[in-house]
Amino acid sequence: MYFYRLLPLLTMNKLLFLLIPFFGFSQSNTEVFVFDYNFNPEGFEISNFTNISNNPGYDNQPSFDFDDFILYARTNNNQTDIYQYAFQGKTNTRVNKPTLGGEYSPQRIPGSFDIAAVRLDTSGLQRLYKYDERSGASTVLLNNLQVAYYTFFNKDTIVSAVLDGNDLDLVISSISHKTNDTITNKVGRSISNVPHSNNCSYTVINEDGNHDLYIIDMKTGDSFFVCELPIGVEDYAWLDGDRIIIGSNSSIFVYDLFGNQKWEKLIDLSPYSILNITHLTVNSKLKKMAIVAELSQ
Repeated sequence: MYFYRLLPLLTMNKLLFLLIPFFGFSQSNTEVFVFDYNFNPEGFEISNFTNISNNPGYDNQPSFDFDDFILYARTNNNQTDIYQYAFQGKTNTRVNKPTLGGEYSPQRIPGSFDIAAVRLDTSGLQRLYKYDERSGASTVLLNNLQVAYYTFFNKDTIVSAVLDGNDLDLVISSISHKTNDTITNKVGRSISNVPHSNNCSYTVINEDGNHDLYIIDMKTGDSFFVCELPIGVEDYAWLDGDRIIIGSNSSIFVYDLFGNQKWEKLIDLSPYSILNITHLTVNSKLKKMAIVAELSQ
């Protein structure tokens, strides 16, 4: 177990790392890690740090599933499939039937036992599919949309980043009404529900090429600016309704909307041989965190 106190603010210039394309799926050698955490006024405490994928190739995009499991994209026989990790038993199980394409960004469909994922076929077709958990069979969830990244606001509403030439558009879709409303363009890949609210968050690429974080009120459709992510950072997660976390190199940083509104180092994971943290997510009980990162050699 390691215990860390909040460290002084690092300047934006010290949070640099290489930009990668924000659409398509990078095939770097990444792993999925999970740990328990406790964030209190005294600091940030972690324990039970575990590499749950421990697999050569691209393992990425974890999402907590009923808090007892994690869904993620995992390299399997030179292809990317949907896998489910069970905390009880510490087992990994493939969810989908074999397809000609690769599956990415799996998430549980709210109020359902089915799973959604983006599939990129060898033909170049890219769609959001629904996978039956029992049979593994798949059907297209959103027709005619090249969904790259997404989140479920609820069981009927999907907020997604959709390919539009060399850019991504933010689109809100209703499954039941079969409608797709484009909200804005030149957005980033990270979309998330804001805990304990009726809001979603997304990023917009500003004129400097950095990512500005916005919140959209899903009832009114109004959006407002929250903050700019550090230079080179594209992914973020909500630690709770007030605090945002991002990863840069081996460290995790936090931004408190109702605090000093500056990025502060929360923890350095280099003792675990961690490099290049990208994706982060926490479970609904705010007790476990999953990250995607590389291991130092």
